[in-house]
Amino acid sequence: MKYSNLIGITAAIVLIVACFVPWAYYPDINKNFTGFFSEGNNYGKPGKVIIFFSIIAIAFFIIPKVWAKRSNILVTATTVAYCIKCYILFTSCYSGICPEKKVGIILILICSILILIAAVSPDLKLKNDKK
Repeated sequence: MKYSNLIGITAAIVLIVACFVPWAYYPDINKNFTGFFSEGNNYGKPGKVIIFFSIIAIAFFIIPKVWAKRSNILVTATTVAYCIKCYILFTSCYSGICPEKKVGIILILICSILILIAAVSPDLKLKNDKK
């Protein structure tokens, strides 16, 4: 794709921003959880890991080498897997109470999948050695 690098970089930046947006609202404690806040830090801070993978993905999108494009597939696939894990963790019901999904949790899923699609279809010019 012609614009795959631009789409991937844009989606990675939106993914970083989505870590600061509310992911879920828990009615029993009346709090919104984000990628950096959970009550008593029970769910950890998955925003740090997502931002780390997003920055690496952005770097690999910028580097015009074959090894970077191949490594980017591994990084973005790991990001998708981690975002799915976060989605399941933050939206699972407990003790009969189901949290309300917010826009941030949906954004991390959509953006991570967009990053993977952009990484699988890179715009890379290869040299033709035949004369």
